[in-house]
Amino acid sequence: MNEHIYSFAPFYKSDAEKLVLGSMPGVESLRRQQYYAYPRNAFWRIMGELLHFDYKIPYADRIEHLYNHKIALWDTVHRCVRKGSLDADIVREEANDFQWLLEQCPNIKTIFFNGQASHKLFVRHCSKMDLPEVEMIVLPSTSPANASWSFEKKLEAWHQVII
Repeated sequence: MNEHIYSFAPFYKSDAEKLVLGSMPGVESLRRQQYYAYPRNAFWRIMGELLHFDYKIPYADRIEHLYNHKIALWDTVHRCVRKGSLDADIVREEANDFQWLLEQCPNIKTIFFNGQASHKLFVRHCSKMDLPEVEMIVLPSTSPANASWSFEKKLEAWHQVII
């Protein structure tokens, strides 16, 4: 359990106004090199509902829908050590370079965190960075590990992304 795993490059266009941050891709996402690839994760189903597309379309097309709605996608953690997919097992983590991303996307005014872990890691590692003022909103995790929230309740909370 000493081998580092790495997040993906961010998906963004320079006109992005919102940023959705996960914590770190899970095992299935890393294997497939796609954000939220685990079939029981509700992220793409929620995005499909909110942005009016079939969440089963090809991955590149799902990303394009995010672009069309000025949403960037990334993770808080650049690299870490973790056995399995649980956020609670993340250790020896390093944050992504948010100063760089926010320079690339100067219109981002809101960061939406996909769950508490992403937000806590961001605050731990990024609170001393010289970042522009952004609103931070913690949303319920779309992970199936967040079983206390029904899909309908998650979808209702995630509506904030399109307001």
